[in-house]
Amino acid sequence: HQEILEEAEKYDNIRIIYKDAANDTDKQIEDINELMDYGIDLLIVSMNDSDVLTPIVGDIYSEIPVIVLDRAVDGYDYTLFIGLDNYQLGYEAGSYMASLPRVRNIVEITGIPTSIPTSERSLGFVEALSTQAAFVSKQIVGNWEKDIAEDSFYQVLEEDAGVDAVYAHSDDMGFGAYLAASTLGRDLFILGFDGLLGDDRGLDLVRKGILDATFICPTGGKEAIRYAVDILSKESGIPKKIILRTEFVTIDNVDNIIKAESTPAVNNTDQEIIMGYAQIGSESTWRNANSESIIEAAKEAGIELIFKNVDNSLSDREKQAKQIEFIEEFIMEGVDVIAFTPIIETGWDDVLLLAKEAGIPVILSDRRVDASNDLWSTYMGSDFEEEGRRAARWLVEHTDSSEVYQIVELVGTTGSAPAIGRHKGFKEIIAGIPNYEIIYSAGANFEYEDGKETMEDALKIYGDTIDVVYAHNDDMALGAIEAIEAYGLVAGVDILIISVDATKAALNMIIVEKLNCAVECNPLLGPQIMKAVKDLMAGVELPIEIITGESVYTIENTEKEIKIRKY
Repeated sequence: HQEILEEAEKYDNIRIIYKDAANDTDKQIEDINELMDYGIDLLIVSMNDSDVLTPIVGDIYSEIPVIVLDRAVDGYDYTLFIGLDNYQLGYEAGSYMASLPRVRNIVEITGIPTSIPTSERSLGFVEALSTQAAFVSKQIVGNWEKDIAEDSFYQVLEEDAGVDAVYAHSDDMGFGAYLAASTLGRDLFILGFDGLLGDDRGLDLVRKGILDATFICPTGGKEAIRYAVDILSKESGIPKKIILRTEFVTIDNVDNIIKAESTPAVNNTDQEIIMGYAQIGSESTWRNANSESIIEAAKEAGIELIFKNVDNSLSDREKQAKQIEFIEEFIMEGVDVIAFTPIIETGWDDVLLLAKEAGIPVILSDRRVDASNDLWSTYMGSDFEEEGRRAARWLVEHTDSSEVYQIVELVGTTGSAPAIGRHKGFKEIIAGIPNYEIIYSAGANFEYEDGKETMEDALKIYGDTIDVVYAHNDDMALGAIEAIEAYGLVAGVDILIISVDATKAALNMIIVEKLNCAVECNPLLGPQIMKAVKDLMAGVELPIEIITGESVYTIENTEKEIKIRKY
């Protein structure tokens, strides 16, 4: 609330109408209806109960822009989500606590049971402990409140003398646990979440030794107002999701973090900005559109772009070596920002460390890396796992689950983030449905000819017993369609075809009913990248992930979209 109001004061044309439901879902519904009666232009909402409020927020989204803050809704009926990766936070907390020699018996104090942060922080934590000696002996509900946590935990301690640690879903509840333990003369390890500045807030509690550790969990208030202004001004490059960057805090680094949090950012927007970009080649029409978007957006933003692309005929290992060479050249030239699309996830640590030591921030575009997140500023692109889930959901929803479906999977570049994520997300959805089985999964490098050849190989083995092709991109799907037709089967009828990208070529195949479903992967990242670069130069800390908005296309909605498709 405070962040929202402070950020809004920087704009003369914003009026904030604030409502606080005090953790009462019925009251929040009343508040939302009252705000709509006021004729608001945009709604910012942090939901008390996602299950109840998701359909209500969805209805509002059909009328005005909606920014969902902190607690996500199910589905995508909102303009922008700003929040945290709570599962990952829980997993990191569990991994850390399991590594401590004196921590075994842990009591978990949760937030409101129906809230998504509660379920995700709990799930990640338990997952991290699953193979460790440490364990959660009891879970109690604190509803995010210090007093409730104190009273409930006091009762637990009176009954269980073996408790030696507390995993609290907020610093306030962690503080309550500390008060209960202190009353009984117990010295316990306590970890919380939030890490806010101020007396008796998270950072101060760590500094005083009341909490042993916490995670800085930004509220998203500042980001909500900045993006609200952009949304209402109809700016380009508005993402669908923003996952905020967090930081782990202990007594060892708390003083430095408090100093950094209290120091105003340096604004360098007046200087000329030079950005180096290392692209991975031109393996598809999607990639060509991606490169064009970056080049054009840099021109429009007035950013000097040094754009270097690798030879598409090189092997993946050679491409990576060339990209590393490009990045080293950017560092030597002293550019202000580096961005690149990593060909595979691993092998970047050394060059990213060089950039960090040179004080040059790095933006990951389209693909992630398997490297410490303190070596790069933000990832910008798609949620590849969600793309895989969407592909599988379409299959499950549009087929008879009582029948057996044998699936051929055409995988992208081995080891690349899209290939890993799209496979994982697809498998996640069909895992509990035995009638859907991937019988053949092979790499086809995101390329048309490889997709065709791999499909030919699958047809030689399985022939007309194949029911579904799931291709990690459109080019491979189009190659597969050619192979299927050459074999004498009807693509889209005898074999269902699902792909990812939703390029114009794929949408044309949907129109002629040879492709059944295309999950969108938006290549037009240029405007978002340039906005991020300008934010960096203005001293703004970027979120750890900026996820672009995307749709799913079938025969029902393709004809309208194809007329305006730019790639």
